[in-house]
This record gives sequence, structure tokens and C-alpha cells, in this order.
Amino acid sequence: MSDRTKVTVVGAGNVGATCAQVLATRDYADVVVVDIVENLPQGKALDINQMGAVLGYEPNVTGSNGYEETAGSQVVVITAGVPRKPGMSRDDLVQTNEKIVGSVTSQVIEHSPDAILIVVSNPLDAMCHVAKNVSGFPKERVFGMAGILDTSRFSTFIAWETGSSVRDVTAMVLGGHGDQMVPVVSATTVGGVPLRQLASEDRIQAMVERTAKGGGELVQLMGTSAWYAPGAAAAQMVDSIVLDQKRVLPCTALLEGEYGIDDLYMGVPVRLGTEGIEAIVQLELTSDEQSALEASAAAVREVVGVLTT
Repeated sequence: MSDRTKVTVVGAGNVGATCAQVLATRDYADVVVVDIVENLPQGKALDINQMGAVLGYEPNVTGSNGYEETAGSQVVVITAGVPRKPGMSRDDLVQTNEKIVGSVTSQVIEHSPDAILIVVSNPLDAMCHVAKNVSGFPKERVFGMAGILDTSRFSTFIAWETGSSVRDVTAMVLGGHGDQMVPVVSATTVGGVPLRQLASEDRIQAMVERTAKGGGELVQLMGTSAWYAPGAAAAQMVDSIVLDQKRVLPCTALLEGEYGIDDLYMGVPVRLGTEGIEAIVQLELTSDEQSALEASAAAVREVVGVLTT
């Protein structure tokens, strides 16, 4: 391995492999992909390295079934876990993935005690609590990817609805990851123009609704959950940390009184830099948005309550 920054992605499934691929094309870090399935991470790494010869980045992607290769990682992205299968209760999913994420976290921190952990495994809000409890890391260094993905979905629908470039859409989605998310319409603009001046309230509500059910829509179409946008969203967080970009991005962070919510991982805008979460940004919410956020917090607390630790 070279002396470039090292980033580890745990889980060589679709989301993990996409995240590794996007990071490799960024060309600033060596990437290690870890998975328990023999030969799978090695094969994905080899494929991504060979893509480097086409796209012109330096191939430094390593696949591994163990954690020795991950030693000294600056950032670790955790995508490991089982997807929810038909007939599986949410509680079963929480407890199965609690074991997986707990085990991954303890192996990761053994080799990279100074790493920043980005959790992508579902149910996301609960799995952040697991990684935080197992690692004992400060809250600045353990957080989750959900809001960027939800915001990317909302932004896509807004661009289509208004006939605008998605690059001019500034949107923000808060709250838990799932049906309870809270798109902040009051803080959403297209080229600086408030969304409410460009789309009717019922069209906005339709977009909000589609965003909240965005994950389910993709599962229905493909029979499995999404991976291109989630993988890229996790990579965007890594960019902001490793390159110290100080981007303000919606992430699942541990709140301790912000937005009136205490001791709960929730999606809020944060400033991400080399230390991890450098600040939690408090938006002025309308009373409707605040009560939607509180309802979202209650739903997240219910899932977190299923955890055994």
C-alpha cells in the first residue's frame, strides 16, 4: 500500500462496492474493501482497479476477508448487515444487524483506533447507536449516512418538476431515515428561489411523499434496495472529511438537546471536516416542521428501544 490516506469500506455488496468505486475514481485515498464472503471483496477490488486503467486513476483498491489490511484507516464506512427479507419483523432485523454491526465495529476499532465511523447499515438510526456504544468513540466520530440520500431523491424530483438543473437545487431533509423523514420545504430553493414560488403545495406534497417512500419505490422496482445513490452519498461524506471540505450535509448525528431532542441519533445538517462532525447546524423550522421532527424522533426511539444493549 502507498502512504496515501486509507479509507475502509466494510461490506462488498452493492452499496459498499459502489462507495469503493466512487472513492477510487476520486483518486485521493487507498481503499480497502472487507467482506466475510471469500473472494468477493478481492474480485470487486480487482475489477475497480482495472477500471482505473480506463478512467485514469491510480488503482489502490484492496479486497480482504480480514481486518489487518484496514489498519490505520482515517475513515471506515460500515455497510454490513442483512437486508430486510419478506416476513421478517423490524425487531428481528434490528437484532440481527445489531450483532453484525457490533462485531464489525469492534474489529474495525482494534486496527484503526483513531478512525471516523460512517454507518450505512439499516435500520440506520439504531445502528449508529450500536457503533457508538461498541466503539466508545466521541459522537463527533460516529455518525450515519441517510440525509444525503434522502435529499438527493428530493432534489431529483424537484429538478424534474421545475424543469431546472439539479445542481441549482438546494434541499434539506431531516429526521429518521424512512417514512418519518422531514423534508424542510421552507429551506428548499432552486437557484435561490424558494420552492413554494415554483411549485404548488400539492405538487410539493407529492414530492415529499415520494421522497419519504423513495427506498420502498426502488425495492418494488428492483426487488432489492438501491445502491448507486447510497454508495455515492457515503463517498461524498468521506470526501468532506478526508479533504476537510467543511461541507454542510444532512447526516445522522447524536443530538444532545439540539432541535429539542436529547440522546438520539437523528438526521440534521452538520459541518463535516477532518475531525468528523465539527458543528450541528440548527435551522429555523416552522412549527409544522418542528412537530414532524418530533414525530420522527418518537418513531426512531421506538426502533432504538429494540436494541439489546
